[in-house]
Amino acid sequence: MSLSGLCTLAAGLGCEVRYNEPLSAHTTFKVGGECEAFIEIASADALVRLISCARAEGVKYYVLGKGSNVVFEDRGFGGAVLHIGQQMSEIMLCGSDDPAVPDGLTGIRADAGAGLNRLCGFACENSLTGLEFAYGIPGTVGGAVYMNAGAYGGEIVDVIYAADILDVRTGEIRTVRLDDGGFGLSYRCSTFMDNGDIILRAYFALPAGDSKEIRAKMDDLLSRRKEKQPLDFPSAGSTFKRPEGYYAGKLIQDSGLRGFTVGGAQVSEKHCGFVINRGGATAADITALIDHIKKTVLEQQGVELECEVRIIPY
Repeated sequence: MSLSGLCTLAAGLGCEVRYNEPLSAHTTFKVGGECEAFIEIASADALVRLISCARAEGVKYYVLGKGSNVVFEDRGFGGAVLHIGQQMSEIMLCGSDDPAVPDGLTGIRADAGAGLNRLCGFACENSLTGLEFAYGIPGTVGGAVYMNAGAYGGEIVDVIYAADILDVRTGEIRTVRLDDGGFGLSYRCSTFMDNGDIILRAYFALPAGDSKEIRAKMDDLLSRRKEKQPLDFPSAGSTFKRPEGYYAGKLIQDSGLRGFTVGGAQVSEKHCGFVINRGGATAADITALIDHIKKTVLEQQGVELECEVRIIPY
């Protein structure tokens, strides 16, 4: 099967297919060239079928959510981008057919394409606490589980108890549970990063809380984000993982890099842990700046920074 054959199959499965789609429109950095084919996934079944066929036939693909932690090259992506979005974004309280919720907690089931802000709002509306930390993180449920997203002392590992995944090696859908060790979640990583399995939906277990207090905490954390982070510029959030015993932003600042620019990419003057698109940045500008930051911090501070943003090759 060729790429065109995969696109024909996608259309037959109810997916919208667009050619030569600019990836800058689908990433929070607002950079990147065109992909050969952009497929809006219509359902979990369609996604499973397309990935299985693509892998069997050697068709290059990349699964994308909100694009809040990725940079595509300026020449784009030479294959199909499988976009998990609106048609895979249902959120509901867990039912009897879902994996058993831990005792004393209430379960929420969320599809991979659901936005984290919607998930947090749903939890608040149902007087369930524990997800407040995620309010304001510009990603999807699938991406958040994939990288164990977190902020303000909370992480996905603290609130998730199970997930339905596509095992890309076997083509089978299976449910993994946190208490069975199926996630391998640790600071900003998971086993899914290593083996390429795709998250289809996730199950969260939360205790009861007061909806007014939950909303107040969400609003407070969002206010703190706006005050301290450069949210008025395109970026991918924190660019680097936090080195053990240090803070990436302070290391970058102490290395004299506040405001340092490469083309249209800049170390944020508001928060040095963010690389931002000041306007007109290219993917090459961003990756060159990331490399310069890593090199400079290692030379001046003796600490090796690990990039949190995924650079997707053509």
